[in-house]
Amino acid sequence: MNKRGHVRQILGTVTSDKMDKTVVVLVERIVKHKLYKKFIKQHTKFAAHDENNVCKVGDKVLLTETRPLSKMKRYRVSKIVEKAV
Repeated sequence: MNKRGHVRQILGTVTSDKMDKTVVVLVERIVKHKLYKKFIKQHTKFAAHDENNVCKVGDKVLLTETRPLSKMKRYRVSKIVEKAV
């Protein structure tokens, strides 16, 4: 824990790297349905800041929550966990 408190970190897959210094990351999570008790996959897309444009489509990345960098960007790519083949 750093001195700013708890920082949210998310693991996801890069789906788009067409923007300059920005990547779109797809995050999947498994949630239990309230009524039917079935596990469902849900996904969310986050725009994340990639300072050096090193992320490519298919990379698994770790996102770290940060201050608002633009209208859509609230996360930074902290590290690439696994490179795409």
